[in-house]
Amino acid sequence: MSDAPMPMHEEPLQRRTGELGKRVISAIVMGTAAIGAAWLGGIVFLAVWLMAAVLVWWEWTGVIKAVPRPLLIGVGTVALVCMGVALALDAAAIAFVCAVIGGGVAMAAVQERRVWAGAGVFYAALILIPAVMLRDDAGFGLTAIFWLFAVVWAQDTGAYFAGRFFGGPKLAPAISPNKTWSGAAGGMAAGIAAGIAILYLSGAAVRPMHVVVSIAVIASAMLGDLLESWIKRHFGAKDSGALIPGHGGAMDRLDGFVVAATVALAIGLVRGGTDQPAMGLLQW
Repeated sequence: MSDAPMPMHEEPLQRRTGELGKRVISAIVMGTAAIGAAWLGGIVFLAVWLMAAVLVWWEWTGVIKAVPRPLLIGVGTVALVCMGVALALDAAAIAFVCAVIGGGVAMAAVQERRVWAGAGVFYAALILIPAVMLRDDAGFGLTAIFWLFAVVWAQDTGAYFAGRFFGGPKLAPAISPNKTWSGAAGGMAAGIAAGIAILYLSGAAVRPMHVVVSIAVIASAMLGDLLESWIKRHFGAKDSGALIPGHGGAMDRLDGFVVAATVALAIGLVRGGTDQPAMGLLQW
């Protein structure tokens, strides 16, 4: 998730409009692909998120500068593919086992930054596993994914524009100096509204707990954003990559989603079990 650089009146108009144009075009392309894959579900959805997880893992290895990088990329990719196969076979428990084994092998494959290498496999796994498990819920899967997209994307967009327009006190200056409390408030309001809109359009009865769950997931997305900013700052990286114009890398784009999806899945598993995590997330 990209930071809001400064209040709008302090930034040159040409630069502002150019960056905004890139962000909008990239967001439309990515959003269309994500929504289309979610609508189709099944192996298409799994393949898209497996690809996203591999890209995040590839960028992670570059950020932490672990060597030998080619070996590390290969180890993590094999682990992620094994997770994908397990999920395709409806064996989520095996997918988590693959994540554990992959993290361990990644740690053994490098001589330095072993903990970071192992953590990266888990981070990439959390791009893949929660999204696929939620979508695979036959009853509520599609609604849950659309709800999750809406909440996270609206939070990101609301924070971006509120932060740019209002500015004000910094949220976490030591970690991400461009984020503001006004942006956090704008993102929270936008995310809650978007989540309610999806529920309303799906025909679900909106309950007070939906707002509570939205707040938890949105706060998780914000924490995920700050976590990725802290990791990049720790390793002296500005962006995780340059894959997406106006957004940086896949890791930059999915930083909030990975934590939000993990929290959403955890809520769903507690209430709906492994068979109906999306129902557990949304049915109150």
